[in-house]
Amino acid sequence: MTPPDQPSLFLWNAADYSRSSPAQHQWAQELIGKLQLRGNEHVLDIGCGDGKITAEIAQHLPSGEVVGIDASPDMIRFASDHFSHDRFPNLSFVEMSAQEITFRDRFDVVFSNAALHWVMDHRPVLAGIGRSLCPGGRLLIQMGGRGNAARIFEAFEALRQHPPWDHRFAGFSFTFGFFGPEEYRAWLHAAGLEPVRIELIPKDMVYPSREGFASWVRTTWLPHLQYLPPDQRPLFIDALYDKYGALYPPDAQGSVHIGMMRLEVEAKKRS
Repeated sequence: MTPPDQPSLFLWNAADYSRSSPAQHQWAQELIGKLQLRGNEHVLDIGCGDGKITAEIAQHLPSGEVVGIDASPDMIRFASDHFSHDRFPNLSFVEMSAQEITFRDRFDVVFSNAALHWVMDHRPVLAGIGRSLCPGGRLLIQMGGRGNAARIFEAFEALRQHPPWDHRFAGFSFTFGFFGPEEYRAWLHAAGLEPVRIELIPKDMVYPSREGFASWVRTTWLPHLQYLPPDQRPLFIDALYDKYGALYPPDAQGSVHIGMMRLEVEAKKRS
């Protein structure tokens, strides 16, 4: 079976993702702390997913607002149902692609965590961010960067060289937008945004059990899993866990460590 080639068309399971993304949640909380919000800003959260991070931002904005956008209808439905306007009057969710942002001169801050590496061409994303920011507004975004998850992708490539996975993944191709500071600096300038800080930050993602690892793969490896019939997916996840463990053994406590590389970008819109 051939999967869709656009992440907005992947069949995201918002409820499962919400239960299976502790690392992304932790990184988002760290990033929120770097925003240093005063409490009256208007904030755009790109790739809001299940909405829980957007809701946390809303709690920092007693006199402001936050709008979460995501290309997945299932994510937007889940976020709207679980973080309703009645409970969070300064919070709203809109189905919108990061590459087709339609807001203009509305936001003081643009935020995004663990989302934009799903997009290969970031130039229309940054152009949309530039249009949506008020003069002097700022952005703080973090995503997978150059070298992100290299070892687990190495394990996948080794696994799919042999039956039965060589047949299942025949013709497989999917590329994440993992970039470095050099590309991003040029793209920011082209979008009318002044770089403040662009850096690659290594992160250690730890899974103490096979089940935790499996939940991460099940909920985020959609380009790969949609090549497989549903009954083959648990078998593939088990095989990937075993292959990764053979190449990079668990620590003394039995935890699997996956090296991640995050690209963190801070910039301002020219006044």
